[in-house]
Amino acid sequence: MRVLLAEDEKRMAAALAALLKQEKYDVDHMADGASALAALESGVYDIAVLDVMMPEMNGFEVARRARSSGIRTPILMLTAKSQTDDKVEGLDSGADDYLTKPFQTKELLARLRALGRRSASFQDGSLRYGDLALDTAAAALTCETTGQSVRLGEKELRILEYMFSSHGQIMTREQLAVKIWGFDNEAEYNNVEVYMSFTRKKLAFVGSKVEIKAVRGLGYELRKKDV
Repeated sequence: MRVLLAEDEKRMAAALAALLKQEKYDVDHMADGASALAALESGVYDIAVLDVMMPEMNGFEVARRARSSGIRTPILMLTAKSQTDDKVEGLDSGADDYLTKPFQTKELLARLRALGRRSASFQDGSLRYGDLALDTAAAALTCETTGQSVRLGEKELRILEYMFSSHGQIMTREQLAVKIWGFDNEAEYNNVEVYMSFTRKKLAFVGSKVEIKAVRGLGYELRKKDV
Protein backbone atom coordinates (compact mmCIF):
# COMPACT_ATOMS: atom_id res chain seq x y z
CA MET A 1 0.00 0.00 0.00
CA ARG A 2 1.16 3.52 -0.79
CA VAL A 3 1.00 6.01 2.08
CA LEU A 4 1.22 9.79 1.87
CA LEU A 5 3.03 11.13 4.95
CA ALA A 6 2.66 14.88 5.49
CA GLU A 7 4.85 16.00 8.40
CA ASP A 8 7.04 19.12 8.54
CA GLU A 9 9.20 18.12 11.54
CA LYS A 10 12.20 16.40 9.97
CA ARG A 11 13.05 13.98 12.78
CA MET A 12 9.45 12.86 13.21
CA ALA A 13 9.03 12.47 9.45
CA ALA A 14 12.21 10.40 9.12
CA ALA A 15 11.24 8.15 12.02
CA LEU A 16 7.70 7.60 10.74
CA ALA A 17 8.88 6.96 7.17
CA ALA A 18 11.41 4.40 8.40
CA LEU A 19 8.77 2.66 10.54
CA LEU A 20 6.26 2.48 7.70
CA LYS A 21 8.82 1.22 5.19
CA GLN A 22 9.85 -1.47 7.69
CA GLU A 23 6.20 -2.54 7.73
CA LYS A 24 6.28 -2.83 3.91
CA TYR A 25 4.35 0.36 3.16
CA ASP A 26 5.46 2.51 0.23
CA VAL A 27 5.87 6.03 1.60
CA ASP A 28 5.97 9.45 -0.05
CA HIS A 29 6.82 12.33 2.29
CA MET A 30 5.63 15.92 1.95
CA ALA A 31 6.80 18.67 4.30
CA ASP A 32 4.03 21.24 3.81
CA GLY A 33 0.29 21.31 3.39
CA ALA A 34 0.18 22.61 -0.17
CA SER A 35 2.44 19.82 -1.43
CA ALA A 36 0.44 17.28 0.56
CA LEU A 37 -2.82 18.43 -1.02
CA ALA A 38 -1.35 18.29 -4.54
CA ALA A 39 -0.10 14.76 -3.89
CA LEU A 40 -3.36 13.64 -2.30
CA GLU A 41 -5.37 14.96 -5.25
CA SER A 42 -3.42 12.64 -7.56
CA GLY A 43 -5.69 9.90 -6.21
CA VAL A 44 -2.95 7.27 -6.01
CA TYR A 45 -2.67 6.88 -2.25
CA ASP A 46 -4.30 4.15 -0.17
CA ILE A 47 -3.90 6.11 3.10
CA ALA A 48 -2.85 9.64 4.03
CA VAL A 49 -1.21 10.50 7.36
CA LEU A 50 -1.50 14.25 7.93
CA ASP A 51 0.09 16.34 10.65
CA VAL A 52 -2.16 19.23 11.67
CA MET A 53 0.44 21.96 12.13
CA MET A 54 2.21 22.38 8.78
CA PRO A 55 3.43 25.41 6.83
CA GLU A 56 1.37 26.85 3.94
CA MET A 57 -1.75 24.87 4.84
CA ASN A 58 -2.69 22.95 7.98
CA GLY A 59 -3.87 19.37 7.99
CA PHE A 60 -7.50 20.32 8.62
CA GLU A 61 -7.55 22.44 5.47
CA VAL A 62 -5.76 19.77 3.43
CA ALA A 63 -8.41 17.22 4.42
CA ARG A 64 -11.25 19.67 3.81
CA ARG A 65 -10.05 20.58 0.31
CA ALA A 66 -9.31 16.98 -0.60
CA ARG A 67 -12.82 15.93 0.34
CA SER A 68 -14.25 18.86 -1.61
CA SER A 69 -12.34 17.58 -4.64
CA GLY A 70 -13.92 14.16 -4.27
CA ILE A 71 -10.83 12.42 -2.84
CA ARG A 72 -11.96 9.50 -0.69
CA THR A 73 -8.55 8.31 0.51
CA PRO A 74 -8.71 7.39 4.22
CA ILE A 75 -7.00 10.08 6.31
CA LEU A 76 -5.34 9.67 9.69
CA MET A 77 -4.72 13.00 11.41
CA LEU A 78 -1.67 13.35 13.70
CA THR A 79 -1.47 16.22 16.15
CA ALA A 80 -0.17 17.34 19.51
CA LYS A 81 -3.58 18.85 20.24
CA SER A 82 -5.70 16.67 22.48
CA GLN A 83 -8.69 18.91 23.19
CA THR A 84 -12.08 17.55 22.17
CA ASP A 85 -12.80 20.57 19.94
CA ASP A 86 -9.63 19.90 17.95
CA LYS A 87 -10.58 16.26 17.47
CA VAL A 88 -14.04 17.28 16.35
CA GLU A 89 -12.61 19.78 13.88
CA GLY A 90 -10.29 17.14 12.48
CA LEU A 91 -13.08 14.62 11.96
CA ASP A 92 -15.45 17.26 10.59
CA SER A 93 -12.80 18.35 8.07
CA GLY A 94 -12.91 14.86 6.55
CA ALA A 95 -10.38 12.83 8.53
CA ASP A 96 -11.30 9.20 9.23
CA ASP A 97 -9.24 8.85 12.39
CA TYR A 98 -7.30 11.02 14.84
CA LEU A 99 -4.16 10.18 16.82
CA THR A 100 -2.63 12.46 19.43
CA LYS A 101 1.14 12.82 19.85
CA PRO A 102 2.97 11.22 21.53
CA PHE A 103 1.60 7.85 20.50
CA GLN A 104 2.66 4.22 20.63
CA THR A 105 3.87 2.82 17.30
CA LYS A 106 1.70 -0.28 17.82
CA GLU A 107 -1.39 1.89 17.97
CA LEU A 108 -0.39 3.84 14.87
CA LEU A 109 0.19 0.65 12.89
CA ALA A 110 -3.09 -0.85 14.09
CA ARG A 111 -5.00 2.23 12.99
CA LEU A 112 -3.28 2.17 9.60
CA ARG A 113 -4.20 -1.48 9.13
CA ALA A 114 -7.82 -0.64 9.91
CA LEU A 115 -7.82 2.23 7.41
CA GLY A 116 -6.10 0.01 4.85
CA ARG A 117 -8.89 -2.55 5.14
CA ARG A 118 -11.38 0.24 4.62
CA SER A 119 -9.63 1.60 1.51
CA ALA A 120 -9.55 -1.74 -0.31
CA SER A 121 -12.56 -4.03 -0.66
CA PHE A 122 -11.12 -7.16 0.91
CA GLN A 123 -13.19 -10.34 0.99
CA ASP A 124 -11.80 -13.37 2.80
CA GLY A 125 -8.31 -11.87 2.68
CA SER A 126 -8.38 -11.21 -1.07
CA LEU A 127 -9.24 -8.42 -3.45
CA ARG A 128 -11.85 -9.52 -5.95
CA TYR A 129 -13.15 -8.31 -9.28
CA GLY A 130 -15.14 -10.30 -11.81
CA ASP A 131 -13.86 -13.88 -11.80
CA LEU A 132 -10.49 -12.89 -10.31
CA ALA A 133 -9.18 -13.16 -6.76
CA LEU A 134 -5.98 -11.33 -5.90
CA ASP A 135 -4.09 -12.58 -2.84
CA THR A 136 -1.79 -9.67 -2.03
CA ALA A 137 0.07 -11.53 0.73
CA ALA A 138 1.00 -14.44 -1.55
CA ALA A 139 1.29 -12.26 -4.70
CA ALA A 140 -1.00 -14.71 -6.46
CA LEU A 141 -3.79 -14.21 -8.98
CA THR A 142 -6.51 -16.84 -9.36
CA CYS A 143 -9.26 -17.11 -11.96
CA GLU A 144 -12.33 -18.65 -10.37
CA THR A 145 -13.76 -19.57 -13.79
CA THR A 146 -10.82 -21.77 -14.83
CA GLY A 147 -9.26 -22.51 -11.44
CA GLN A 148 -5.91 -21.41 -12.85
CA SER A 149 -3.46 -19.44 -10.67
CA VAL A 150 -0.25 -17.54 -11.35
CA ARG A 151 2.39 -15.81 -9.25
CA LEU A 152 2.87 -12.10 -9.83
CA GLY A 153 5.96 -9.96 -9.91
CA GLU A 154 6.11 -6.96 -7.58
CA LYS A 155 5.08 -4.36 -10.18
CA GLU A 156 2.33 -6.61 -11.58
CA LEU A 157 0.94 -7.07 -8.07
CA ARG A 158 0.93 -3.32 -7.43
CA ILE A 159 -0.76 -2.59 -10.74
CA LEU A 160 -3.53 -5.09 -10.10
CA GLU A 161 -3.97 -4.07 -6.46
CA TYR A 162 -4.45 -0.48 -7.59
CA MET A 163 -6.79 -1.35 -10.45
CA PHE A 164 -8.88 -3.76 -8.35
CA SER A 165 -9.35 -1.06 -5.70
CA SER A 166 -10.26 1.54 -8.34
CA HIS A 167 -12.23 -0.54 -10.84
CA GLY A 168 -14.69 1.48 -12.87
CA GLN A 169 -12.18 4.32 -13.15
CA ILE A 170 -9.71 5.06 -15.92
CA MET A 171 -6.16 5.08 -14.55
CA THR A 172 -3.88 7.54 -16.32
CA ARG A 173 -0.24 6.72 -17.04
CA GLU A 174 0.72 9.52 -14.64
CA GLN A 175 -1.34 7.98 -11.82
CA LEU A 176 0.11 4.54 -12.44
CA ALA A 177 3.67 5.87 -12.54
CA VAL A 178 3.23 7.65 -9.20
CA LYS A 179 1.40 4.73 -7.63
CA ILE A 180 3.92 2.07 -8.69
CA TRP A 181 7.20 3.96 -8.72
CA GLY A 182 6.58 6.81 -6.26
CA PHE A 183 5.89 10.53 -6.33
CA ASP A 184 9.51 11.60 -6.73
CA ASN A 185 10.53 8.80 -9.06
CA GLU A 186 10.86 9.88 -12.68
CA ALA A 187 9.61 6.65 -14.21
CA GLU A 188 9.13 6.94 -17.94
CA TYR A 189 5.79 6.13 -19.52
CA ASN A 190 7.29 3.17 -21.38
CA ASN A 191 7.92 1.55 -17.96
CA VAL A 192 4.18 1.68 -17.34
CA GLU A 193 3.44 0.20 -20.76
CA VAL A 194 6.00 -2.60 -20.34
CA TYR A 195 4.64 -3.73 -16.98
CA MET A 196 1.06 -3.30 -18.16
CA SER A 197 1.91 -5.72 -20.99
CA PHE A 198 3.32 -8.23 -18.46
CA THR A 199 0.17 -7.90 -16.35
CA ARG A 200 -2.13 -8.45 -19.32
CA LYS A 201 -0.25 -11.65 -20.14
CA LYS A 202 -0.92 -12.92 -16.62
CA LEU A 203 -4.65 -12.24 -17.06
CA ALA A 204 -4.58 -14.14 -20.34
CA PHE A 205 -2.63 -17.02 -18.78
CA VAL A 206 -5.26 -17.67 -16.11
CA GLY A 207 -8.07 -17.44 -18.69
CA SER A 208 -9.96 -14.63 -16.99
CA LYS A 209 -13.03 -12.85 -18.34
CA VAL A 210 -11.46 -9.63 -17.01
CA GLU A 211 -9.17 -7.52 -19.18
CA ILE A 212 -7.16 -4.31 -19.01
CA LYS A 213 -8.34 -2.03 -21.81
CA ALA A 214 -6.32 0.89 -23.13
CA VAL A 215 -8.51 3.98 -23.37
CA ARG A 216 -7.08 6.06 -26.16
CA GLY A 217 -5.55 9.31 -24.97
CA LEU A 218 -6.51 8.65 -21.34
CA GLY A 219 -4.98 5.53 -19.83
CA TYR A 220 -6.14 2.07 -18.75
CA GLU A 221 -9.32 0.60 -17.33
CA LEU A 222 -10.02 -2.76 -15.68
CA ARG A 223 -13.24 -4.15 -17.12
CA LYS A 224 -15.14 -7.37 -17.73
CA LYS A 225 -14.98 -8.67 -21.28
CA ASP A 226 -18.09 -8.34 -23.41
CA VAL A 227 -19.65 -11.76 -23.85
